[in-house]
Amino acid sequence: MTKKELEKTTKDLSFKRESLASKPMDEVIFNYAEDYKNFIDQSKTEREAVIYACEVLKDKGYKAFNFGDKLEKGGKYYFNNRFKSLCAFRIGNDLSNGVKLVGAHIDSPRLDIKQNPLYEKENFAYLKTHYYGGIRKYQWTTIPLALHGVVVKKDGAKAEVKIGEDLSDPVLCITDLLPHLAQDQSQKTLATAFTGEGLNLLLGSDSISEDADKGVKLNVLKLLNQKYGITETDFLSAELCAVPAGKSRDLGLDRSMISGYGHDDRVCAYPALTAFLDSEKSTDTCICLLADKEETGSDGVTGSQCSILYDLIDEICEYFGVNKNKVKMNSTCLSADVTAAYDPLYSEVYEKNNATYLNGGVALCKYTGSRGKGGTSDASCELVGKVRSLFESNGIVWQMGELGKVDQGGGGTIAKYVANHNIDTIDVGVPVLSMHSPLEVISKKDLYETYKAFKCFYLSK
Repeated sequence: MTKKELEKTTKDLSFKRESLASKPMDEVIFNYAEDYKNFIDQSKTEREAVIYACEVLKDKGYKAFNFGDKLEKGGKYYFNNRFKSLCAFRIGNDLSNGVKLVGAHIDSPRLDIKQNPLYEKENFAYLKTHYYGGIRKYQWTTIPLALHGVVVKKDGAKAEVKIGEDLSDPVLCITDLLPHLAQDQSQKTLATAFTGEGLNLLLGSDSISEDADKGVKLNVLKLLNQKYGITETDFLSAELCAVPAGKSRDLGLDRSMISGYGHDDRVCAYPALTAFLDSEKSTDTCICLLADKEETGSDGVTGSQCSILYDLIDEICEYFGVNKNKVKMNSTCLSADVTAAYDPLYSEVYEKNNATYLNGGVALCKYTGSRGKGGTSDASCELVGKVRSLFESNGIVWQMGELGKVDQGGGGTIAKYVANHNIDTIDVGVPVLSMHSPLEVISKKDLYETYKAFKCFYLSK
């Protein structure tokens, strides 16, 4: 075989990863990244993400929908589920063709405030927390934290709380030992050195009373009452959480990456929403799902295990006299969720041939789960082939991978919950470094490539 023949055979038969690293960072990618940064800075909780999305949808002519409302072909609607999840949808010409669904989640790991959280200990006031989702506890100590959420008062009025984001605001934190006194702590494993009950937010140290056991706590209550009109009892009907304070930032001297809190999974939610809005030429029924509770198993009335999405599909089918089972059978879902990007500093936990890489483009995961693929829907080869062909024919740079070595890694998404309703589903999303930490990292080029992938999916025939 000649050298030329060998080169041709290698090109025709071998697998070669594509990379976006050497492709120019054009103005379109840069501007899209700036818009995305604005989104995650305003959407540090699922409630804030829903409010943001609803405003954008209303500006684009989408109507708020409630069950029982009239529908029309070509109509543009959104269903706000308790301000914690959202379904935006357009009615296509022929529902029997199925639905094109892109589903992401808008909750992220954080520290939730307990229902009876406020206490004073030796002239310090603290808030007790219960961590939400999978975190590494040590990462949440000694960083500035902001308090976000809603308090429902006794009379039913709501108080919106946001403390720590404005530069003039105070911030909160969780203290840690100085190295001089941490000899015993340092002998423990990461899993045992920091406990969930020890993740208490430092709230104040100034007393308004000579009573050493109550004055600091009482001062904090006074300040909260002055600003929000709440009392200690109102914590019982509150949804408050601590999240990293501050804005997302460009990362790297080349500004090729974005560092920030909540990329998992708002870095997929934003492309899902914008691709949905930018694909109105599609003649098919399209849905963008922004779900809650993924980080804790997708349970509850706003999680993707709730029947609300499928009730909505059933309602649409019934309204137009179409067989709902046929519609679901013919539907396809891209479960828009992040995956772990290969990190050369921790290469021992990755299987390089089947890892995803920053600047490798949008990532496909045929299966998730762990320990023998437990808890996965495992997309069929037909579906993988269909999505692969779609991306390649539209010039989308994509990659395929899994989350770490066998018996080392694993994780879950909403894919299996959608697939359980007889809807073909595959995971598609953005690779992330330092996932589930207070400061995650993504590539701007991967972000934009994911937007392009979702858009071409919505527009596909």
